[in-house]
Amino acid sequence: MIDAATPASRPGSIHDAGFATRVRNALAWRWGSQIIAQAIAWTSTIMVVRLLEPSDYGLFAMTQVVLTALAFLNGQSFATSLVQADHVDDRRIGQVFGLLLLLGCGLAAVQIAAAPVMAAYYREPLVADMLRIQAIIFLTVPFTSLPTELLARRLEFRVQGKISMAAAMLSAATALGLAWWGWGVWALVYAPIAGFVFRAVGLTIAARSLVKPVFDFRGAGDLVRFGGTLTLCQLAWIVQSQSDIFIAGRAFDTHDLGLYAEALFLTLIVTGRFLPPINDVAFPAYATLHKAGKSIAPYFLRTLRTVLLVTAPVYVGLALTSESAVLVLFGEKWVEMAPIVAGLAIAMPAMALQIVCSPATNALGKPGIYLRNNAFGAILFPASFLVAIHSGPQGLVHAWWFAAPTLLLWTLFNTLPQVGLKWRELLRELAPVALANGLMATAVLCSTRFLPPLSPFATLAVEGLTGAATYVLTIRLLWPDLLAETWSMLRPQPSSSPKPADQTTSNADPSAA
Repeated sequence: MIDAATPASRPGSIHDAGFATRVRNALAWRWGSQIIAQAIAWTSTIMVVRLLEPSDYGLFAMTQVVLTALAFLNGQSFATSLVQADHVDDRRIGQVFGLLLLLGCGLAAVQIAAAPVMAAYYREPLVADMLRIQAIIFLTVPFTSLPTELLARRLEFRVQGKISMAAAMLSAATALGLAWWGWGVWALVYAPIAGFVFRAVGLTIAARSLVKPVFDFRGAGDLVRFGGTLTLCQLAWIVQSQSDIFIAGRAFDTHDLGLYAEALFLTLIVTGRFLPPINDVAFPAYATLHKAGKSIAPYFLRTLRTVLLVTAPVYVGLALTSESAVLVLFGEKWVEMAPIVAGLAIAMPAMALQIVCSPATNALGKPGIYLRNNAFGAILFPASFLVAIHSGPQGLVHAWWFAAPTLLLWTLFNTLPQVGLKWRELLRELAPVALANGLMATAVLCSTRFLPPLSPFATLAVEGLTGAATYVLTIRLLWPDLLAETWSMLRPQPSSSPKPADQTTSNADPSAA
């Protein structure tokens, strides 16, 4: 572990040339492994979705609301305090492990007890049996959360990446095998359990974190305060992110719910799968910068720009090609999902920017700002969904159009002053990305208008290549430094020739955020 005595956490160490390389390599492994793991999962999903029915995914979405709602109490936030703390010893690690064990076992018991109640709410008896089995996931949390945070404290993400990729392969194989053998919705239940158990064993061995739990929590006040605040933030996030399925689960039939849930899953792949790795690396990196008395503003600004540079064309492209994409990936029986996908994709760039704001204020020791932002979202999103639910799935899409940009503006209003950024600086950095996306959308729409009748795969290929070529060429010709800095952020660097972490020129390392 890294404690206050190690070079990586001493105030002067941020000037060491190796820090930028460590952060860049950490991000490259964390993000790269996530991309590979997601590619494995999606290969399996594309095959499994053709074997199952939309109603299977509707049932599974009902259980995920319950599982996710309880997960905010799983203790992950208390484990995260190990990253922010100046000094960590064996007693503190034992206290975190003890707390995680208590919470994990308690949540498993609560979910088992609540299973029949939630089945009655949804009017689907099978939900009760599914929830009882899924309670196993909470028993694995202590053995994933603690080693994950200990490795993150050391900015060691390589071993985590390898374990995540192996777990993704196991989960994908389980889902595909069970679906092929006719297990139906149970393929969706058992596949993630297999992955969680594998990760728990692998991470515990890698981090050597199987320690004696300490159930005496005296002297852990700072842990409780920091972790408790983040837990409240997580509760607010759960209310915000799960309220649509919770509300729609009783208003829609399982077919419509399955269509909406899978459309949401498709559009949240980038924000839900590829952005958390950025936050995982950004938080300890920001914290190290802050402890050294360095400003995090330039790194935070470049992170926002890089996130929009990568995610915006994905979502704009998905909105423009939704019908052919759904036909190619999911098949004809899912074609009703296409307009839902297109509508949700429009709102997601705003969510992508909002998600990567929290590590900055948390690293500054101000989790109350994160709580304030999430509390606002916990009111805004459910209220929007309740108003729009009567218009069916498209009504929920329209609620996203209003709520996502509103939450982003609120979050930036609270965050920018804390990190020392002005609105004009932010807009100046993001304007080239917005312009490039506008030109890309124009090119795709023009190509679609003049295309002869083609198969869905050929249509998707033409539209995708047209959009990608237009976007990359626009950025390359008008703002070549943007591509260079993004590539520098994502690729590993040899330790022999790193750049200083506090460099602020156009070639500076943005991956320190």
